Amino acid sequence: MDKPIDFLAIGDLVVDDFIRLKDAEATCDLDQENCRLCVRFGDKVPFEFHEVIYAVGNSANAAVSASRLGLNSALSGVVGNDDYGKACMKALTDNSVSLEYIEIDPQLPTNYHYVLWYGPERTILVNHAPFERHLPKDLKAPKWIYLSSLGENTEGFHHEISEWLKEHPETKLAFQPGTFQIKIGVEKLRDIYELTDVFFCNFEEAQRILQTKEEDHKKLMDMLHALGPKVIIMTDGIKGAYAREDNGDMWYMPIYPHTPVERTGAGDAYASTITAALAMGKSLAEALMWAPINAMSVTQAIGAQKGLLTQEKIEEYLQNAPEDYKIKKLN
Repeated sequence: MDKPIDFLAIGDLVVDDFIRLKDAEATCDLDQENCRLCVRFGDKVPFEFHEVIYAVGNSANAAVSASRLGLNSALSGVVGNDDYGKACMKALTDNSVSLEYIEIDPQLPTNYHYVLWYGPERTILVNHAPFERHLPKDLKAPKWIYLSSLGENTEGFHHEISEWLKEHPETKLAFQPGTFQIKIGVEKLRDIYELTDVFFCNFEEAQRILQTKEEDHKKLMDMLHALGPKVIIMTDGIKGAYAREDNGDMWYMPIYPHTPVERTGAGDAYASTITAALAMGKSLAEALMWAPINAMSVTQAIGAQKGLLTQEKIEEYLQNAPEDYKIKKLN
């Protein structure tokens, strides 16, 4: 690659097989929490259709998002030496994401997930192949590294990343932890947290990371900031998102009004759009105005990438935004 990389996403990439259920039900507590997807046990359950989408996953979605916004984007990930792996690489190329740091494992299969889609929500059956991960030996320092979901055998890889970042302070880190990264706990990833420039999670993830039942958004962000990240972005579904700057300033940003078709990838669109905007030199306030628009657009199509917007389209939505679509200072 001739031009320097603006945005290098690191994480697992997968194939998502969306299965649209029509004969199921969702049961929730009275407060609409702890919802469960229910289908008849020991029976044949019909579905409407399925759609296979290649080269997705938190980091792959972010790499495509950054590319569509105009950044020079690359993905560091592993695929198997199989047809699914070839299809993933083609999908990345079609989205102008560099394959320079994609590795091909000769033995293990490309990650393949099943997405049970019912109403606007989805339940994903996941299975991550235990790929051995290392940073490329010839890695050129990008402007930003975007680190997200990795498999359960990658604790050592995280420490490798943190050591590289210490040697390359010119590269900033955005961290959007996935399931394993939350499960492993803060202590084992302490060096990653301390090196993070922008940290992303949702409200429930914040509680799990901090092992607390605290419900005050400001207190949760203070607690996350104490772990090391400079800027905290915490989303809370349709309630909007909250942000905390390194100097303690806090902000609230509502969602862009919409009716979702399917919500997969909305969080990835949100986090990657903020990171990409910052990489372009935008202010945090501008980034927070962009992110809900890209997240909204993603929920209008199947999968995490079809709805990702260009910078021009985001600006167009901004010009036509409702009057109350504004960032609000909380302190």
